[in-house]
Amino acid sequence: MRRLPAGGMCVSPRTRGVDFDGGWAQYALAGEEAVYAIPGHLPFDQAAIIPDAVSTPYAAVVETAAVRPAQAVGIWGAGGLGVHAISVARMVGAEPIIAVDPLPTALERAPSFGADVALAPEDPGFHEKVMEATGGKGLDAAFDLAGVPPAREQAAACLARNGVLVLVGITPRPFSLAGGGVFQYMMNQVRGHYGSAPAHLEELIRLASTGRLDLTASVSERLPLSQAPEAVARLTDKSSSPVRIVLIP
Repeated sequence: MRRLPAGGMCVSPRTRGVDFDGGWAQYALAGEEAVYAIPGHLPFDQAAIIPDAVSTPYAAVVETAAVRPAQAVGIWGAGGLGVHAISVARMVGAEPIIAVDPLPTALERAPSFGADVALAPEDPGFHEKVMEATGGKGLDAAFDLAGVPPAREQAAACLARNGVLVLVGITPRPFSLAGGGVFQYMMNQVRGHYGSAPAHLEELIRLASTGRLDLTASVSERLPLSQAPEAVARLTDKSSSPVRIVLIP
């Protein structure tokens, strides 16, 4: 996605490795407006995951939802994007932070990234536990990082008055709201989110390089470029519950 003069977003983005070849290569061409300098003490593998893996949830938390200190936050999906949404929410002072994921391994790691509560979506006492954690109020902001319609419906049902549901995960499936009258009465909102702006990348490079945002645990594995198919297989089957696998040219 090319940077625009006003910091806006392309209306017709084309992604390397998706819309055209070049996603996995030892060398790649890039326009100067798409390149950012990183401090020498910031590990390159950590800097490599800042675009998208960190910047997308960062922008969703600080920009789209504008989360403030002491606000209750729920994050559906504690994978490669969700754990960074948890870390950012913690960094800006959200409380409590509730992580939701069907995978036991994801729930186990969520507290290490900053979650106060970790719940499986099928927990029979799910809604009651969310209300208990938030003092009966509900969530000021709920984030769908999974792109799963049932997760969005469950998240919407947990919102506090004036709470917002932010759709980060991408899915072609339709989105519906059960109990729309309650949603309106509670003055809730749904906000779409996509990607991040250049300023977010610059901010994250500073935060990561100064230790304000620790990305050490975000790099699950480093594999040579020749093992790219194996890396994809591990991400697909989630056998080792990776956060991000970095390919080394």
